[in-house]
Amino acid sequence: MSAIVLIPAPLRAPAARRRARIGRLIAAGFSLAASICAAGTPLTLPEAQQLALQRTRQLAALDLSADAARQMAVAAGQLPDPVLKAGIDNLPVSGGDRFSLGADFMTMRRIGISQELTSADKRRRRAELYGEEAGKALVARQAAVARIERETALAWLESHFARKTEQLAAGQVAQARNEVEAAEAAYRGGRGSLADIAAARGTLASIQDRASEAAQRSRSAALLLARWTGADSADQLAEPPAMDTVRIDPASLETALPHHPDIALLTQQERIAKAEANLAEAGRKPDWSVELAFQQRGGGYSNMVSVGVSVPLQWDRARRQDRELAAKLALAESAKAEREETQRGHLAEVLSMLSDWESGRERNRRYAEQLLPLARQRTDATLAAYRGGKATLSDLLASRRAETDTGVQALQLQAQTARLWAQLTYLFPSGAGNSTQETK
Repeated sequence: MSAIVLIPAPLRAPAARRRARIGRLIAAGFSLAASICAAGTPLTLPEAQQLALQRTRQLAALDLSADAARQMAVAAGQLPDPVLKAGIDNLPVSGGDRFSLGADFMTMRRIGISQELTSADKRRRRAELYGEEAGKALVARQAAVARIERETALAWLESHFARKTEQLAAGQVAQARNEVEAAEAAYRGGRGSLADIAAARGTLASIQDRASEAAQRSRSAALLLARWTGADSADQLAEPPAMDTVRIDPASLETALPHHPDIALLTQQERIAKAEANLAEAGRKPDWSVELAFQQRGGGYSNMVSVGVSVPLQWDRARRQDRELAAKLALAESAKAEREETQRGHLAEVLSMLSDWESGRERNRRYAEQLLPLARQRTDATLAAYRGGKATLSDLLASRRAETDTGVQALQLQAQTARLWAQLTYLFPSGAGNSTQETK
């Protein structure tokens, strides 16, 4: 049976005080950490990209793949290892001399060495193949850098505009609550109706639902950004960079696009296919092997030396070596066709994004210079009319909803245009020295 021990109050009090003191210290630590994070420098887009590049392990893996291919290129350029051979020839297994190494004149203990003489051309082409593999890993690294920079930029911009949308929605909720209070006050003063109160409350509920959705999108966007940067999702973000230019010149796009990492990767794959075809062509010439052996016989017999040459007989070259070469050539042409088709698709896609980006910039200017000011003027005019008794509360609510919707549409358009800017700006790795120029 377990016993229950009652601790007197004087003994419990110090422990309780210690726990309370520890709790206060922990709370103070969290407050200090929060204040440090709040006082930290806002995360800029270039900083987020640097964090993402430093955090990823993909670049290190591709560097190691390139180094492995370079090591294999050196090994492939060497002759195969010589083969040491040893054995016993013509050992009797029956009769009086069975298993005797020196009784029969034909019995010999043999040791020798053989060497496959792979042609210098074939070894060079094998080394070239691994060299192309190393080049592919380096090109893949550039493609990975561009992709990480682009995806991080998209995540950063998504988080930035999601937070702005959340802030806008919070302001709308506060404004809608004020409108509910105004409708209730007008009803109490005999200037409004229950229908106005119901309309204001319905608007408030709708805006609160939008605010909840905006908050959830903001949290999801922050988590996506943290996936790339590893930074705290609550970190502040700096203002976005200028988005009036992109590092793309439509006039030189057709000549610059082959240097796009994805296209360069397909080009490198085409080079690998050609290197394999060259190796298959070199394989149409057989590799000879030479062998030298020393044979020791019994004490009463002379020792011997043997020299031999081995040559593969390509007796069915038309159906074996020639077919293999034809297959490799077909794969090389297939890689070339795939690269050309992908390049044409990329060209059309980039031109389309450029057109959409320029259209978005024009629409953003229209919103900033015309639509948003007109929406505010309409709301101000309706508010003045409402105060003068010439407009109803429903008219005012409708005017404010229209202004709010216009602001949301402007923010959505800014986010859409910013995404296009990021996709165009980071088609190539930053600082890659590509030949594209800025488009304004």
